[in-house]
Amino acid sequence: MAKWGEGDPRWIVEERPDATNVNNWHWTEKNATPWSRDKLHVLLDGFVMASNGQECSVTKIEKMEGEATANNRKGKLIFFYEWNIVLEWKGMCNDEEVTGKVTIPNLSEENDVDEVELTVTVDTSNAASEKLKLFMYNIGRDMLRKQLDTYIRDLKADFAKGLILPKKDEANGTETVTVKKDKETVFASGFNRKKIDLDTVNSSDTSPKAVGCKMDVKTLSTVEKFQCRANELYDALTRTDMVTAFTRSYVKQDLFKGGDFVYFGGNISGKFEELETNKKIVQTWRYKQWPPGHFSTVTMEMEQKEDHTELHLTQTMIPAAEYEMTRHNWQSYYWDSIRSAFGFGSFLY
Repeated sequence: MAKWGEGDPRWIVEERPDATNVNNWHWTEKNATPWSRDKLHVLLDGFVMASNGQECSVTKIEKMEGEATANNRKGKLIFFYEWNIVLEWKGMCNDEEVTGKVTIPNLSEENDVDEVELTVTVDTSNAASEKLKLFMYNIGRDMLRKQLDTYIRDLKADFAKGLILPKKDEANGTETVTVKKDKETVFASGFNRKKIDLDTVNSSDTSPKAVGCKMDVKTLSTVEKFQCRANELYDALTRTDMVTAFTRSYVKQDLFKGGDFVYFGGNISGKFEELETNKKIVQTWRYKQWPPGHFSTVTMEMEQKEDHTELHLTQTMIPAAEYEMTRHNWQSYYWDSIRSAFGFGSFLY
């Protein structure tokens, strides 16, 4: 077997920290079923759905059958999961207790969360039960879908770690990332799971628009540490091939002041407001599910230290209802993914 840098390049085996699965070529698989059962129990058992003075809660998970796996093939992350779930719920209406069930017959990677079927039934038929059945159908189902969406996002975030193995020199951040632009290949991620051609995205949607209603908003401030130089981190956040690598989806961006960007298959979009090479990035930024026309301002400042680089993120005007999900997504789909993709590592305190 030829050593690194010697012999016919077609037969050279790349040096790796683990000496296995060179270039992530072979199929690797992790069993995510036990983790999924625990996660779904945490998210669903006892979950309370409340709105406009009405409230229902999940009292029991009557049935949970299925499995989940996380796979890597040729550097691509592929997630398979299929669950059949039956939940028991109850609520009070006019001092009368109402009970029923929600059936989720096919939670799988084949459907987006908003396409997953949730069937609502009640145990008795009267005015109170019909009122709460309507509440569960119109409000409760959407709230349960958000819990299912959290499961899917966390599954992909947790099980992506360790499946894509580092290549030679990734540990010190010197590898050059090459991404094959094949529009028939889409990587699984928390934001984008289907085939997407970003040429169909209307770039005019990335312009901030005036909205005529008040909204409760919050500001997110965080500091992340990366074991790399400031210019390497700046490249990871701006170079199209590197953004494509850590988002595992197609990227469309115009890297200049006023230029548009579209990430995660159109779920994240906005404009570059300021670009200071290796130091600062300012964007108007929105998540697709936010109220129409509502944008936040994202400021990322990079400060190179002696042995690492600090990134200071400030994001203003986040809808309060989306704050926790936004914070989670930055951590999972930006910072953790960047560390995993480029070997920038987690800073040891």
